[in-house]
Amino acid sequence: MMFLRNIFVSIIFFIILTSNSWSISSSEFISSLTTEASDILSSKLSDEEKIVRLKEIGERTVDIEGVGLYTLGKHRKLLTDNQKKQYNELFKNYFLKSFSGRLVGYSDAKIAVLSEEIKNEKYTIVFTKLIGTSDRPEVKIDWRVYTKNPENPLVRDLIIEGLSLARTQKEEFNSIIVNNDGNIEALFENLNKFLEN
Repeated sequence: MMFLRNIFVSIIFFIILTSNSWSISSSEFISSLTTEASDILSSKLSDEEKIVRLKEIGERTVDIEGVGLYTLGKHRKLLTDNQKKQYNELFKNYFLKSFSGRLVGYSDAKIAVLSEEIKNEKYTIVFTKLIGTSDRPEVKIDWRVYTKNPENPLVRDLIIEGLSLARTQKEEFNSIIVNNDGNIEALFENLNKFLEN
């Protein structure tokens, strides 16, 4: 009887521990993410190995499909199912290559989490700063975290010194499409060229 009671208590304790770990605050999420990335960047891994590891982080922590559809703006409504599938794959590869390629040069990147602001049940802004060095000034970085599923928060945007990367990407993609008479295939060609280089 005592054995069964101990097993029961152990199970309840385990459930309490794991349930608390399922949902973390947005600040904790960003702190964990940036620490992991910083450890990779400051390691003795080759650039190629760092890029692989950074891409893994990107796939796990960023809502790539959500960001991709946002960057298409009004044009996403015109996609066929086949084009949408093609675009999602292209954007994912484009994002991961761009994300990892930009970061790999920062061997001493240290980000301090300052505070967070819960906008609503779906979004929280986490305020951070990239700590300055003798070669690089301090940079203010705000993270837009999608929290609809609190067990799996995801990054939806980075606002660097007030400039939204998602909005900037949206404007760039719109310009490519508009300058090619609304032809979405022109954007696909641009993304493919980037991936081939």
